[in-house]
Amino acid sequence: MKNITAFIVLLFLSNIGFAQSGPKINILQAENTVDYGKVYKSSDNGVRSFTFTNTGDTPLNITGIQSTASCTILYKPSQAIAPGKSDRIDIKYNMVPGPIRKTITLETNAVNYEEGRVPLKIKGEVLTN
Repeated sequence: MKNITAFIVLLFLSNIGFAQSGPKINILQAENTVDYGKVYKSSDNGVRSFTFTNTGDTPLNITGIQSTASCTILYKPSQAIAPGKSDRIDIKYNMVPGPIRKTITLETNAVNYEEGRVPLKIKGEVLTN
């Protein structure tokens, strides 16, 4: 009986170790959020970047990006990001006056987010002159 219990514990611990390997995305902005703050429509083009690093041990792939209305993806990596390397996602908010509360979802093979879906948020307020 002790052998069976030891085997089950060993099997469980080995599965935890395997679950930790793979690509991991680390977004450099706090809480995965870009804060526009209070900006004037006439003096801001609405372009911002999310910077990230692959902190895992295999290449990170971004397979898709889902954006809400009012956001355009200007740049996303077309190649896999090697372990230890960084890249960015450039977005453009269309600067509609009023509060900004949007979410962009990255579809990746990152193991540190559920199903590899990484939420990126933008917030702030666009003011008229």
